[in-house]
Amino acid sequence: MADNLTFNKFTNTSSEDSDAKEAIDFNVLTYKDTKFLSNFISDQGKILPRRVTGLSSKQQKKVTKLVKTARIAALLPFVVGKG
Repeated sequence: MADNLTFNKFTNTSSEDSDAKEAIDFNVLTYKDTKFLSNFISDQGKILPRRVTGLSSKQQKKVTKLVKTARIAALLPFVVGKG
């Protein structure tokens, strides 16, 4: 049964998780959606690259811009776990 699932070697998530990302409407996404945006930030606070997130180029640029805006608005941290 698990043979038909493909796994991303970077995030260890199945291809079924990518279906949830396709259901998100990136046009109505704002910088205030910190729970959603925190999924695209690594443990160190870096923005995850496209090869890890599986987003299209347009979606990745939108997420990057929203994360940077949320950081400036102090909704997301610039650095995580330092100290």
